[in-house]
Amino acid sequence: MATNVNINAAIVGFGGMGDLHRQMINEGVRIQKKIQNIPGWRVSGSFDIRQERQAFARAHGLHAYASFEELLADPEINMVICATPNDAHKDIVLRSLKAGKNVICEKPVALSVADFDEMVRVSESTGRFFTVGQNRRWDEDYVTAKKIYEERLIGKILRIESRVHGSRGIPQDWRKAPEHGGGMVYDWGIHVIDQAIDMIHEKIKYVYASLDHYTETCVDDGLHVELTFESGLVYFVEIGTSHFIPLPRWYMTGRDGSAVIEDWSLKGKMCRVTDRSFDQSQPVQAGSGITKTMAPRVSNTTVELPLPKVESDISGFYNNITDTLYHGDIRRIQLSEVRKALEVVEAVFESAKKRKVIAFE
Repeated sequence: MATNVNINAAIVGFGGMGDLHRQMINEGVRIQKKIQNIPGWRVSGSFDIRQERQAFARAHGLHAYASFEELLADPEINMVICATPNDAHKDIVLRSLKAGKNVICEKPVALSVADFDEMVRVSESTGRFFTVGQNRRWDEDYVTAKKIYEERLIGKILRIESRVHGSRGIPQDWRKAPEHGGGMVYDWGIHVIDQAIDMIHEKIKYVYASLDHYTETCVDDGLHVELTFESGLVYFVEIGTSHFIPLPRWYMTGRDGSAVIEDWSLKGKMCRVTDRSFDQSQPVQAGSGITKTMAPRVSNTTVELPLPKVESDISGFYNNITDTLYHGDIRRIQLSEVRKALEVVEAVFESAKKRKVIAFE
């Protein structure tokens, strides 16, 4: 291992996500129009059951291990990155931990809370580091929404709507197969649920969900989930793959205003009330009638504000692992939070199946 490399990684499952880890670590992350490598990290090998991916790995300077066993036996490897289809995660994580490797597993880390608990027990018994690739905690749209919530920039937040819309259905691969843990709950759903848990540090009281099957019958191709927190805040998440006109990525309602984040490029704005005492709104024409209730506020009683854009990038994920392993820093992704997200996922499936609200905590 090179002297300037603390974490020498090998990737199991060298598909799109596996190669993305290689690119970000070995070739660098784009930060403010510059490409910067992840300090102290190197991906030096990989294993995939598909020969074309083995050849691709060799073409990009990696050692393509002939077997998973050969990878685990390499003393130079101290981090395994699991990026296989979802149903293979448990076996790879357990075997890697027992072989003395630290492990990053792509989401969803497991297809049940029970399987995840077993992974945690083995991590604790072996003393190996174990985390999950919830990379969307570093998305700039998310950290900007989180700032609006935490700093009450539109007053106390009452409702948060988080949406990801596409129009191409589910990709033509294992994501369409239930036996591999396919479907949108396990794909994008786990991301937006994880963001809710990371943002709102309250108990979840209720979960109410429905699933879409617009283009797929075997797996869900969309979801709608309403999480009600202890304070009464409602956090609504929606994933859709048949939305040809997407709704905003974020819409937030506060006691003193509203915020909208249109998309990942952070187009959007906030609007905040400045004077509640002055209200001379006149009725306006609304379709075939008039309304005073829905008439716009007088312009001098509100102010439009830019979004408090927060700079962020995925290097924070890798750097936090380094700081946790070598400098005693606190994990950014707590395993208790990962477990809670999986509990919510199980409640989502139960709620959708029973068509009822599930009491959560």
